[in-house]
Amino acid sequence: MAGLYFEDLTEGRHFVHAIRRTVTDADNVLITTLTHNPQPLHLDAEYAAGTEFGRVVVNSIFTFGLMVGVSVGDTTLGTLVANLGFDAVKFPRPVFVGDTLRSETIVAERRDSKSRPEAGLVVFEHRSFNQRGEEVATCRRTALMQRRPA
Repeated sequence: MAGLYFEDLTEGRHFVHAIRRTVTDADNVLITTLTHNPQPLHLDAEYAAGTEFGRVVVNSIFTFGLMVGVSVGDTTLGTLVANLGFDAVKFPRPVFVGDTLRSETIVAERRDSKSRPEAGLVVFEHRSFNQRGEEVATCRRTALMQRRPA
């Protein structure tokens, strides 16, 4: 599905994204090493076994990226001008290798752009859940969206 235009993104619109993803060890190791993050909680099983979690915790940057990424096809694919910011990013529960994540998005706010008449601003609230329905990540994303061509 192509992305939606500013006019299509009405406040309160709710998306339940069809894409689900089971997190793998490779996902975690790749994002952790690509970002040069030396945190042993993400890379060292022996270290992680001695923590309150008892095992490796998936890097939250992966969780965040997956949560936003799965929303793109339903919301902004080809109609986004730019992401302007991410706010209120939270990880209320850890994600572990083997967890299957799903995400939802709500259009929280929208307003005209004062500087770009061909675009509008949309605030998305993204939420991600594990296979038990527990919320594992949330954020607010402000996006500059194209208006429908005349």
